[in-house]
Amino acid sequence: MILIIDDDSAIRTSVSLLLKRAKYDVQAVATPKEAIAVVRSLCPELILMDMNFSLTTSGDEGITLLKQVKIFQPDVPVILMTAWGSIDLAVKGMQAGAFDFITKPWNNVFLMQRIETALELSGKKKEPVLDEDGFDRSHIIGKSKALTEVLDTIKRISHTNASVLITGESGTGKELIAEAVHRNSPRAKNPFVKVNLGGISQSLFESEMFGHKKGAFTDASSDRVGRFELADKGTIFLDEIGDLDLSCQVKLLRVLQEQTFEVLGDSRPRKVDIRVVSATNADLPQMVKERTFREDLFYRINLITVHLPALRERREDIPLLVRHFADRMCETNKLQYVDFTPAAMEYLQRLNYPGNIRELKNLVERTLLVSGKETLDADDFKMQNRQLMDAEFDIDTKGLTLEESERQHILQTLKKYDNNVSQAAVALGITRQALYRRLEKFNIKV
Repeated sequence: MILIIDDDSAIRTSVSLLLKRAKYDVQAVATPKEAIAVVRSLCPELILMDMNFSLTTSGDEGITLLKQVKIFQPDVPVILMTAWGSIDLAVKGMQAGAFDFITKPWNNVFLMQRIETALELSGKKKEPVLDEDGFDRSHIIGKSKALTEVLDTIKRISHTNASVLITGESGTGKELIAEAVHRNSPRAKNPFVKVNLGGISQSLFESEMFGHKKGAFTDASSDRVGRFELADKGTIFLDEIGDLDLSCQVKLLRVLQEQTFEVLGDSRPRKVDIRVVSATNADLPQMVKERTFREDLFYRINLITVHLPALRERREDIPLLVRHFADRMCETNKLQYVDFTPAAMEYLQRLNYPGNIRELKNLVERTLLVSGKETLDADDFKMQNRQLMDAEFDIDTKGLTLEESERQHILQTLKKYDNNVSQAAVALGITRQALYRRLEKFNIKV
């Protein structure tokens, strides 16, 4: 989806028609507030943004909005538009993270070329990767048996409206699987709205999820559209659902059961038609036993459960992932093609990756950029692998139960990071809240 931000209705209309004729999904808004609401919920692939939203010609409004956009979506390419072209303004925009800068009026052919280039260089424009069954597995890399079994399950249930719970460690690609469920469903042309429930406080839950009317509470200076309303006719992805507070779980369950919600400040119930896909790295059945997660909500969200294997359980996919990450990095940064020695691949396949695919991606990209070599060897990766997760550093788990092994791994990681919970959580590939739950479970004092 391409987002157009311009207070001129004629420009919004003309650019929208141009992009729709080119088969792009388009959304157009007039104000910075509307733009931020869309950016936070719908994750556009590219943004065309006006630089001026008042009678002034300084472009300060556009620069401010650009900086806000980059906070929520740092990777989205932004093309700035202004009728008051100047080199200084262009430089300011580029320094703030813009991809390109054009002046009004523009040539339509030139504009489309810049859009195509921005999408290609950002990796946003990808042709669907279809298998022999016509299943779109775009961005899902691997051929291992463990991954194939997951995709086979997704193929069987994507065309239904069944709620799906995706489980697995952090960094295993739960969001990509959720997107695949949506992309291969009858709802594919409607919104896919992602919500990180671990990042929403209890006090803001209702406003974020259901929206509010102006004046509903002290800081409600304007109307806000909630995530459920944005996801109508589409799919809502509830990530980190295991981190949701019990009081918020009650409110979420009511909406999922009744498919209705109330906007804060408006007592009229609103109907919503959504498919729910949830994800967690937590042990929800254990949380149900401990009464920290509602049993009725658990059964509401997991009609179908899909468990993603850890990267160490699909090591044969590592060379494909390494090649993919390296190619994308070289393409995005206009670097020379990079190759890998057999020793490098062997080394990478021996690591344990507590952060899973996310950790592998970080290691490959960091090594590629720092080394500056055309061919990377095992030593190049060893120098950059600050996580020290090679086989010789493994915990001896012989004779230990699964829980004892997990406790030892947490203790070792905390020791390595001098009891810094935030750094340890990143290294373990879980959220801080999830780590705190484990510390309490294993009676570990920090």
